[in-house]
Amino acid sequence: MPKVLIISDSHGLTAELDSIKKRHEKETAAMIHCGDSELESDDNHLEGFYYAKGNCDFDPEMKDEQVVRVGELTIFATHGHLFQIKSTLMPLSYRAEEAGAQVACFGHSHMAAAEKVKDKLFINPGSCHLPRDRKEPTYAILEWESLAHVEVQFYHVTGEPIPELKMETSLTAKF
Repeated sequence: MPKVLIISDSHGLTAELDSIKKRHEKETAAMIHCGDSELESDDNHLEGFYYAKGNCDFDPEMKDEQVVRVGELTIFATHGHLFQIKSTLMPLSYRAEEAGAQVACFGHSHMAAAEKVKDKLFINPGSCHLPRDRKEPTYAILEWESLAHVEVQFYHVTGEPIPELKMETSLTAKF
């Protein structure tokens, strides 16, 4: 079962970022950082991550978005500030559709959430440094057996799963 690590809004944290990466890098097919690390693109703490530039990132080498293909799943990753994610998911949904992605990952709001809208899964891993909706700093892991069974589990930065922040869904049915 492929797994993808999704993290965002680390805002200068490096020890925690390294710990999370070390904990999961051998079990994941990809690692995505949805921006606002406040690190340079060539910083070794970001090594191994597909990185989407956030509004607090100023390295011109960083890309605003990434399209990551893992097996049968295409993931669109961005920070979210360029898509008005604090108001609506519509612009992000349109861009994910253009990219051919079934999943859209983003940060910016610092609020951990997973939501399926029609045939798209939206994942905000929250902030691993400055959460706004919960007390726990979080990240997420996306895992699937097939597109018919997709799971998102959120974790505390210490690696403990947060049981109430888990979602199981299917990406095969269109509504």
